[in-house]
Amino acid sequence: MFDRDIWQEIFHTLRNNKLRTFLTGFSVGWAIFILVMLLASVNGMQNGFTNQFNDDATNSIFVRPGTTAKAYAGFEAGRRIQFKNDDLDYIKNSFPDDVEYISARYFSNTTARYKSETGSYSVQGVHPDHQAIEKTIVTKGRYINNADIVNKAKVAVIGRKVSEDLFGQEDPIGKFAEFNSLPFRVVGVFTDDGDDNAERRIYAPVSTYQRIYGNTNTINQILLTYNPSFDLPKALEFSGRLEDLMKRRHKVSPSDQAGINVWNYAEAFDDISSFSAVLNAISIGVGFLILVAGIVGIGNIMVFTIKERTKEIGVRKALGAMPKQIINLVLLESTFITALSGFIGLIFAWIILSLLGPAIDTPAFSNPSVSLSTVVTATIILIVAGVLAGLIPAIKAANVKPIVALSDK
Repeated sequence: MFDRDIWQEIFHTLRNNKLRTFLTGFSVGWAIFILVMLLASVNGMQNGFTNQFNDDATNSIFVRPGTTAKAYAGFEAGRRIQFKNDDLDYIKNSFPDDVEYISARYFSNTTARYKSETGSYSVQGVHPDHQAIEKTIVTKGRYINNADIVNKAKVAVIGRKVSEDLFGQEDPIGKFAEFNSLPFRVVGVFTDDGDDNAERRIYAPVSTYQRIYGNTNTINQILLTYNPSFDLPKALEFSGRLEDLMKRRHKVSPSDQAGINVWNYAEAFDDISSFSAVLNAISIGVGFLILVAGIVGIGNIMVFTIKERTKEIGVRKALGAMPKQIINLVLLESTFITALSGFIGLIFAWIILSLLGPAIDTPAFSNPSVSLSTVVTATIILIVAGVLAGLIPAIKAANVKPIVALSDK
């Protein structure tokens, strides 16, 4: 393989067919470049989709009440469903081994004031488990705890943006801010991986806001996380059982999707995985077809090269050259062209992705990149492609009879 004379012959042949060699090599390099970029783009889209859910636990389920669209169990359509505190206990008692964290949400808005600074923000009354479900990162102080719920304490955990708006550089922990003219003590500051809007939010004990607004026990939403050991089918099966349970409890038709809505993050990830798999298959198919075109081009080059060197091959065989030596010469030439041009395309794609990929970060497309396994696979494809491209011409060259080759004009 490392015979100096053979490689000199290969380079001599390539120099004598510069344009043809370049065009064929370009087709292979372009095929690998397109394949890598397509796979990186699919990965970038998958990253973008996944990043949209990064600010919540990936095993989250949201249970939302609505208005019934169908008459059922003696109730007319158009009935508004209302969740209450005991719905949480009912779910926990019904699924003791399936529920990991659970919290209510009570939505409100407030005009907050601290000294001369004011601002309007959304408030969510929640339980302590909400921190784990929402993946809230407390950077100062603490989160809502059970004592706050029991005592219906007027305490609040504010987002980073709220802290900057109201308190500036002042440490807000322990300070009192007015929410709709009611004093609340700030016990924590949080950040969120979602976006700035998430950090313009305020969390307070759900029991406190229920007392403020009519001493009610109603809640607007239930969210929970299921056992993290569940695989996709088991997660979807659990959310189905949860939906059936809540519909029976609130007398909602099993086929009524408007009365109670149960949304599982697993459904979104299942859709993303299916969509990504289709895109990956299309990308590989397109890249493969382009690569086949390059292989055919290299095969044509080798056919023409062998035809031009028919007499030379005849002389080699007449002097005792073995068929495997002829095959080796042709295969080395085709593999060299394929590998060199393919590696150039691969490196070019990798450089572009390394320079531009990290700078791309949008909700739908983020950090397109390729894995090491993709690079290794592309390298193997290059080597195999080079061998396939030269195999038929090599066999044809090895079967040339010396007498026929020497008489070729």
